[in-house]
Amino acid sequence: MSTPSLNDLIELGAISEAQGLRGQVKVRPHSSDPVALLSSKTVWLSLIPRRDLNTSNTPAIEGSKASLTEYKVQGAKMHSGNVVMTLDGVSDRDQALALKGARILVARDAFPKAAKDDYYWIDLIGCHAINLQKESLGEVIDVTENGAHGVIAVGDLAKKEVRYLVPFVKEVVQSVDLPNKVITLDWQLDWQ
Repeated sequence: MSTPSLNDLIELGAISEAQGLRGQVKVRPHSSDPVALLSSKTVWLSLIPRRDLNTSNTPAIEGSKASLTEYKVQGAKMHSGNVVMTLDGVSDRDQALALKGARILVARDAFPKAAKDDYYWIDLIGCHAINLQKESLGEVIDVTENGAHGVIAVGDLAKKEVRYLVPFVKEVVQSVDLPNKVITLDWQLDWQ
């Protein structure tokens, strides 16, 4: 398998520590329900800086090169809010500690199929948001979690200007049409 482009990979977490003596790594997932991370058969590790949020799909530091390393996943399980992974070729604590801080990336096409009315947040980014009156609210810029539910930031994607923070709950989200990249919300233009 050839090394994929960073545009084809989604960051799902970061290695925070070694786990035990046999080379397992403790991964701090970016999601409270890391189903894609737990089901991945292959992951890519990178120590490059995070992408700059001001420019789409480009590394944060101009000229920084992606140094991606592929690892086969021998096993993954949840433990105390973290994902503990066993990676092929990492067999002792010293090797695992050497990976501390590495970002875990997975190819988007390797994610398991989402259940009906469930969505991967990465798929919502870039969707056009409209209200029930068919008025444009903007594009989904980001999705975060506040503990109770997801929140979508809607506004000008090109400028990264947020106009609305909208709860991603069934009372507000009327429909999600991923093939056409349109989300219909029960939301008014004058709501802040």
